[in-house]
Amino acid sequence: MSDFSGELLRPMTGDDDLGETRVLSGTGMCFPWLQKQIQSVVTGGKKEKDFAQTTSACLSFIQEALLKHQWQQAAEYMHSYVQILEDSDSYKRQAAPEISLQHALYLLHHGMLDDANRNLSQAETWRYGEKSSSQEVLINLIQAYKGLLQYYTWSKKKMELSQLDEDDYAYSTASQSMLNHSWKTSINLCALIQIPGVWDPFVKSYVDMLEFYGDRDGAREVLTNYAYDEKFPSNPNAHIYLYNFLKREKAPREKLISVLKILYQIVPSHKLMLEFHRLLRKSEKEEHHKLGLEVLFGVLDFAGCTKNITAWKYLANHLRQTLMGNHLDWLQEEWNSRKNWWPGFHFSYFWAKTDWKEDKALACEKALVAGILLGKGYRYFRYISKQDHQVLKKKIKQMKKLVKKCSIVNPGL
Repeated sequence: MSDFSGELLRPMTGDDDLGETRVLSGTGMCFPWLQKQIQSVVTGGKKEKDFAQTTSACLSFIQEALLKHQWQQAAEYMHSYVQILEDSDSYKRQAAPEISLQHALYLLHHGMLDDANRNLSQAETWRYGEKSSSQEVLINLIQAYKGLLQYYTWSKKKMELSQLDEDDYAYSTASQSMLNHSWKTSINLCALIQIPGVWDPFVKSYVDMLEFYGDRDGAREVLTNYAYDEKFPSNPNAHIYLYNFLKREKAPREKLISVLKILYQIVPSHKLMLEFHRLLRKSEKEEHHKLGLEVLFGVLDFAGCTKNITAWKYLANHLRQTLMGNHLDWLQEEWNSRKNWWPGFHFSYFWAKTDWKEDKALACEKALVAGILLGKGYRYFRYISKQDHQVLKKKIKQMKKLVKKCSIVNPGL
């Protein structure tokens, strides 16, 4: 978005001193300081600077009125703002649709859907001079937001349809109404999502309708292009949408793995990585088992995942199976880059006491990993293994045996 977007959200500063000069709008509203600036724009002089100051002041009034829920005043200021644009040069007039779009987004955020739709319709029909490529994208975006509103209506009708008997006349009527809405929505959404960009809500809405009407090939094509077209920016959500679609289609494991492998490269801590690990473990390829180990280490590199007991449980099991499969080199490859910081990050004495106090099951899983990687004498494992807990007594005893058998610190034992 242009500087207009920033201006709309910019707080007032000391440079925004409005002085004492005032001007009344056509509705009798008071506009401090605007008269002088409007005259400057009309009569010449520092037009660009004066225009920026004028619009800055007007946008500040709009912002203040919106924050105070003074809808009538906000509308009046918006009207005056558009008038200023109309009285200025062509470049500024061409920016008017963006202001309307910003206003519509505000209305959408506050649930004023009918007002937002009217605002978008007005912005859609704005024309001045020759249409530039940036203007064309903006108009497509405005039409796409109209499509989102239509999708919202379509979704409500879909919910109503699910509660009707297919043999009822009302079902046929509702179904036809839905079809009409989907046709309008698809037209408004389709143009935008072909332009390189991040269009998540628009893509999801469009795909939902395509799936509902049985066009799974069309849905797959849209999602595949959104994820893999090199003209589009890197976007983890694009791969998540494609993966979830393929999963619903019961696609082959290899296809699911290929999609999640790209997501792993973009966001290695994503919650789908544990699902990715499970798919890799089910594979018959050794390279996938090796990658499965890498994925778990990658997940636990992130602070937000340190309390994920499932990740620790998977890692403990995978470490044991990796060593039993004579793949110590896999483990060492992952551990060599972490051995200087994982002990303090995960396995300090502080974390041993804290984990045991807050989540004993988590502490046991982490202790097993610590024992395998750092040996039975390391403080985390030693602290947990010495705890006297009747329920976990058997688990702790088993943990000690596994560490004695599998620890890479003393691989000969």
